[in-house]
Amino acid sequence: MIGVKGAGLSALALILKDLGNTVVGYDDEKKYQFTEDKLIDAGIKIYSDNSFNLTSDMIVIRSTAVKFDHPEILKANAKKIKIYEYNEFLGELTKEFQTVAVSGCHGKTTTTSMLKTVVDKILGCNYLVGDGSGYADKENRLFLIEACEYRRNFLAYNPSISVITNIDLDHVDYFKDIDDVKEAYQDFANKTKDLVVIYGDDANSRSLKIDTETLYYGLEAYNDVVASNVVYDENGINFSVDIKEEHLGHFSLPFYGRHLLLNTLAVIAVADYLGIKPELIQERLARFKGANRRFNEVIINDNVIVDDYAHHPSEIRATIEAARQKYPDKDIVVVFEPHTFSRTKEFAKEIAEALNQADEVHVTEIFKSREKKENFPDVTSEIIIKELYNGKFLERNIEPLENYTNSVMLFMSPKDIDDIRLALIERLKDF
Repeated sequence: MIGVKGAGLSALALILKDLGNTVVGYDDEKKYQFTEDKLIDAGIKIYSDNSFNLTSDMIVIRSTAVKFDHPEILKANAKKIKIYEYNEFLGELTKEFQTVAVSGCHGKTTTTSMLKTVVDKILGCNYLVGDGSGYADKENRLFLIEACEYRRNFLAYNPSISVITNIDLDHVDYFKDIDDVKEAYQDFANKTKDLVVIYGDDANSRSLKIDTETLYYGLEAYNDVVASNVVYDENGINFSVDIKEEHLGHFSLPFYGRHLLLNTLAVIAVADYLGIKPELIQERLARFKGANRRFNEVIINDNVIVDDYAHHPSEIRATIEAARQKYPDKDIVVVFEPHTFSRTKEFAKEIAEALNQADEVHVTEIFKSREKKENFPDVTSEIIIKELYNGKFLERNIEPLENYTNSVMLFMSPKDIDDIRLALIERLKDF
């Protein structure tokens, strides 16, 4: 498995090992990644040089980030070894189970993790989550997967049930415009065999022409699955749920932010369709501790240090909103790493508007990911910073962050500011 430290591929590696295969990983990245721990615990060896000997009785699964001229790919081709892309192989696997595919521009990792928490101990399920979590048992009938829309990868899957948490413009290095995004989601919905569960308060979602049976969920009364009598406080969210105008139950959950309420509604809709009783849904949801890198907290004295994956304006706004709900008496300080030049260029003003909901903001240099700086010569963090009320550029050091008190410090990035966050945690412990 080439690119095995990636969140999706590492989860697939764990699943294939559980299903009885010998699994070996390769990754160019020598630096520690959070996905490594589970791979090591599973006994999956990870190479970062060319010393592993590929043989003709193997197959190779590559991350889409791995190019065709990669040395390991060339080695496999020379030996005529079958090579699958990650999404292609996962698509083959989805044919073997009753697959529930959770998609959406935001919230799919949390929603998949939440659904796994509800279903696993009650019905039993295999699962692949985009935070590196993967598990399988040959006896399980259900397979829960996170389904990413990037490059239309989710069209390789064969879901019985699909969830669409929202439709928004993102991945502007691939999608031409919002109509292109909607077309991809419409194709995905119409590949679904039995049921589509989709956010119904959103005009983009409502515009899809879906042939499969559909349940719309949301806060507005015209949806099929509706949350009402909603109360947000420092202890979480309380709300009632009706499905097709019949009262399902009342839920009291330790969740924060409107976005988590909506994710919860999607999970309740799927769980109810699968025949799980409301009291069991409530019990299992109350045990949900969150997905990796989604509002993960470390508390040191009166400061709360949060690690979160947010990088799109909608995600940034939702994360700050959740922090305000849970910690109304603390200052909100953001450390933000912009992700990709194309996304920064497209959404600079919207990112700044979202970040302006915080009290102070520190913005690092842009993480280029798959892009090249020379293709975006005028795109820097400054195009965000100049729109901020109280923002500044942050070099990769913790000195400007050391003296905050009674604050929630939100580290938001899909990639690599963890060195700053961990260094700050150690310094605050010293203090």
